[in-house]
Amino acid sequence: MTEKDDIHHILKTCRTVAVVGLSPKPHRASFDVARYMQAHGWRIIPVNPVAAASGATILGERVYATLPEAAQHEKIDLVNVFRNAEDVPPVVTDAIAIGAPALWLQLGIENAAAAAAARAAGLRVVQDKCLKVEHAIAQ
Repeated sequence: MTEKDDIHHILKTCRTVAVVGLSPKPHRASFDVARYMQAHGWRIIPVNPVAAASGATILGERVYATLPEAAQHEKIDLVNVFRNAEDVPPVVTDAIAIGAPALWLQLGIENAAAAAAARAAGLRVVQDKCLKVEHAIAQ
């Protein structure tokens, strides 16, 4: 399986995406990507502990503090990560624990060890690519 195969499979089969690190600020890349995916029929599940603590919604969706909490309420097809590379391993641990089928590390985010752990657990993995850009190319 190549990363190109994983991208194709994710874009073809996933429709509910947990966005870890989704900002409520419209000028942030995470907000822009999530808004785009939502506009193209994807369900967005925001994961942001600060926003969750305030009871805020993002893009009209309930915000969860953690990925495991989100997974108690939603079926998640893809975990899309907007966090620093060093913050990725615990997200991968959670993605594996909830049985997520795929993990996407946004543009500029790579963590070889975490990606290897996710692949070893059977997840499809994409690193250092923008979900919005790859979706637009595939259209």
